[in-house]
Amino acid sequence: MSVPSSLLSVGYVSLAGLALSLSSCAVQSSAVKDHRHVMEVSVPQQKMALYREGKLVKTYPVSTSKFGLGNEKGSYRTPLGKMEVAEKIGDGKPAGAVFKSRKWTGEILKPNAPGRDPIVSRILWLRGLEPKNKNTYSRYIYIHGTAAERDIGRPASYGCVRMKSRDVIDLYGKVGEGARVFVVRKGLLKDAAKQAEMEATAIHAVPIVDPIEKPAVMKSPGVTANKPVWNSGTPYRNGVDVLSAAGYDARYLDITPDTPPVPRD
Repeated sequence: MSVPSSLLSVGYVSLAGLALSLSSCAVQSSAVKDHRHVMEVSVPQQKMALYREGKLVKTYPVSTSKFGLGNEKGSYRTPLGKMEVAEKIGDGKPAGAVFKSRKWTGEILKPNAPGRDPIVSRILWLRGLEPKNKNTYSRYIYIHGTAAERDIGRPASYGCVRMKSRDVIDLYGKVGEGARVFVVRKGLLKDAAKQAEMEATAIHAVPIVDPIEKPAVMKSPGVTANKPVWNSGTPYRNGVDVLSAAGYDARYLDITPDTPPVPRD
């Protein structure tokens, strides 16, 4: 029995609708923003800290602008303040993959290739979330890999936040679009918290002079004796007896011998 063409049409429409629905779900799921991760870039320290739900995950060395901080177009300065990851580019590309206008050229560079300083490996394109840095996206400010890894750890970029290839690939795999980025003029929060904890728990001990470690002057003038040494061959039960018998004041030990000392012959 043949199926009426009207039913076939309905079936095709239903399948098309199902496919569109599934694709829409896929688009929606990929567009979910990452609210778990926060990146903090310390300009003075040239370091980045990655936090997941407030807990430190990892720190990375970075490089901000050699021209300092600022938001002016054409200034080649690194913007300050609150931003987010607007786009991620380079998924699956090899370490050292060279990007031009955010497209892989097909070239792969090794770290510190002579005479080369392109964007490599991964790109996290930033969007400013404050009035002062709202032009961050249009300025093409990225967190990205650099072939000039020798410069990481000091200001050397043209506005972006540079990272070593292995580090930016690691970061790229941990954070999603929407993850917050803070570029600050101070040290990392984790370093400040660690310093505060150390100061709060510091023990200011008064040096104690150990009378055992100092040479003791004997009755004979000009003759000294070092800390006595005892072993299983001694007739005494413990070190307190040895010290007392040798003429040392062992009261500071505050130990009562288990048995009285054995008289010496």
